[in-house]
Amino acid sequence: MGKERYELAIPLNGASKVPMYQQIYDYIRREIQEGNMAPQTKLPSSRSLAQYLQVSRSTVVLAYEQLISEGYLESRKGSGVYVLKIEELTVLPQKTNRRMENAPPKRAAECCDFSPRGIDLDNFPYNTWRKISRETLNDAHRELFAVGDPKGEANLRHAIADYLHAARGVRCREEQIVVGAGVDYLLLLLSQILKRTAPIAMETPTYIQAWRVLQSLGHTVIPIPQDSSGMDPKALSRSPASIAYVMPSHQYPTGIVMPIGRRMELLSWTRQAEDRYLIEDDYDSEFRYRGKPIPSLQGYDQYGKVIYLGTFSKSIAPAIRISYMVLPEPLLKQYHSKCGFYTSTVSRVDQEIVRRFLQEGYYERHLNKMRGIYKSKHDLLLNCLRDFSGQFRISGENGGLHLLLTSRQNIPEEELIRRAEQERVRVYGMSAYEIGERGQASCTVLLGYANLKEEEIAEGVRRLKDAWITGDDT
Repeated sequence: MGKERYELAIPLNGASKVPMYQQIYDYIRREIQEGNMAPQTKLPSSRSLAQYLQVSRSTVVLAYEQLISEGYLESRKGSGVYVLKIEELTVLPQKTNRRMENAPPKRAAECCDFSPRGIDLDNFPYNTWRKISRETLNDAHRELFAVGDPKGEANLRHAIADYLHAARGVRCREEQIVVGAGVDYLLLLLSQILKRTAPIAMETPTYIQAWRVLQSLGHTVIPIPQDSSGMDPKALSRSPASIAYVMPSHQYPTGIVMPIGRRMELLSWTRQAEDRYLIEDDYDSEFRYRGKPIPSLQGYDQYGKVIYLGTFSKSIAPAIRISYMVLPEPLLKQYHSKCGFYTSTVSRVDQEIVRRFLQEGYYERHLNKMRGIYKSKHDLLLNCLRDFSGQFRISGENGGLHLLLTSRQNIPEEELIRRAEQERVRVYGMSAYEIGERGQASCTVLLGYANLKEEEIAEGVRRLKDAWITGDDT
């Protein structure tokens, strides 16, 4: 009888996109291949290893079952799990192994991915974009190849100001707008305009990329809990934060729409000190399926306390790296003194294409078309999920490009994700968007639908029904 392994110090990475069971499987397989686990070595029971690694037992069971099916391990009834003796083990070169481990599963082409970050690229206006691009380059616009305005071209900023006033109720002059390649770049500028030491409050869960950027810039980020109306103003007032980052029109990822009363409370908080500001990230505001569009928070601001952020990444395409920031008048002077020397990060050619797309009516037509397409997918997904209502609470359905499903039976999200993976479906846990100390274990997953065809949505939900409603727990 071989040596018994009472514990396995498997280095799990909770931030990795690789599932936990896959990390356990990869580690044990590699240990066997490299001879670090001798034949007949007894492995810890699935229960004890799960307790040691602080994961669900089903996660360990899934890894063990895969290793057993591949002939690395053997399960002996009433005795446990043992390493098998393999006479001729072929180990591929390390370079090939890395490629294989990072590659998608063999049936990845059949996998249904409910990514909340996807968009529908099948309906991108390719012909229109090609036409505008060709005309822009064919015309004698020699000036487009010279260095432009650091804030972005004036005619594009004018077009953005007109759009924001008409569609979002934002009140601004074109001089207040700064155009940049992505919100990340705009946050970098904003960090220099504001004090680098300024503590910033963020809702939790939140848009995790903004949290990463702000932390990397040296800001102390303070997680503030949410209630059904959004950021808790009492918790905000108790915090040392002088800046609050909010998404009032459609909070990501919860989908909460901040009511007017809560907005007024936050605006009141900014007026209690001169250096207090709100950063309004107007995420996903273009797509709303019930009621009228929700006006921006900036439109209610009478004292120059709201910094407005927007982007064309969701409404046009992620590759259109054009985002914009509306600075309140009090911060314009600081922008010019601290950031005025930066050159624009967006090509003048791309700015001209987007300017024409906006001013010649193509953007409005494209938005109207995409609202109809996304509403159709949204309604189909809700209809397909009717059988889930007894075991799941569905929320976030009034806007945006994803829904939330919360287990009424308090099944942990990790277990829901694992079951979905077994049916070749990818869903995403709410805990990935939480900042600060983790509270109660999440039982909520996100289902994005924008990047899926309608038949893929229906098939994906059918598989999830097998996994979650009629499927057996492993």
